[in-house]
Amino acid sequence: MDTKQILKNVRQIEIRTRGLVNQLFSGEYHSVFKGRGMEFSEVREYQFGDDVRTIDWNVSARFNRPFVKVFEEERELTVMLLVDMSGSQDYGTSPHYKRDIAAELCAVLAFSAIKNNDKVGMIIFTDHIEKFIPPKKGRSHILRIIRDIVAFEPERSGTNIRAALEFFNHVGKKRTITFLVSDFMNEDFDRPLKIVARKHDLIAIDLYDPRERLLPDVGLVKLRDAETGDERWIDTSRAAVRNAYRRSWEARREERARRFLLSNVDSISIDVQKGYVLPLVEFFRMRERRY
Repeated sequence: MDTKQILKNVRQIEIRTRGLVNQLFSGEYHSVFKGRGMEFSEVREYQFGDDVRTIDWNVSARFNRPFVKVFEEERELTVMLLVDMSGSQDYGTSPHYKRDIAAELCAVLAFSAIKNNDKVGMIIFTDHIEKFIPPKKGRSHILRIIRDIVAFEPERSGTNIRAALEFFNHVGKKRTITFLVSDFMNEDFDRPLKIVARKHDLIAIDLYDPRERLLPDVGLVKLRDAETGDERWIDTSRAAVRNAYRRSWEARREERARRFLLSNVDSISIDVQKGYVLPLVEFFRMRERRY
């Protein structure tokens, strides 16, 4: 894309996602992701129902009537977006590829964060770290993040989630809210997943296209792996082939769910044809019920 088209796409994403943030996600984000603790705000006179443990005895003695300390939540948080831009993200059988949905998802999360005065950073990865944007605040910073996703052209096509998590664990010194956006077509990242989940609030966002689960009956077709370039002819007219393909996909999904459960990682599964709004709303509601 040329610069004019990139800026047009960024603007369209901003318009769509900021509307969703204002209507749906801002309040949910605030209530689900808590600040780091409580900080002292002021002292006021005691009122009926106040917790006696908050009485400031020094001030009360000075004025000869009870005063209490008022605390406010220390809101400022840091949000990190770990975004998979490997070759499989350029797949899609609907008008949108996985990377298109990833860009809008990141925009929604980023705008929700800055509306609550939080910082946002991003790591783009394939089979190595392609780009690191340190956390900052502000609309211009969020637009830069969206632009970088929309215009990004990866150097490589493979996926290495382990490398992304290990890099983040090295640069992420303070506890953050971390969204790992990928289709998780990768293995051998259990250990760094558990390490990051212990230190940070890690949420896995799993993007998939329904055609990855079900092959159509269209006869003999050539399938190409977007990450390795390997090609194979498949006879989709055979029911046994289609069933084996579906069972393989379901087995990988079950293994993925087990991995997240054992690592204490919340996950959001998003069908790119159906969109991300309902899964995000359901996730926020689940989090709210839990806490």
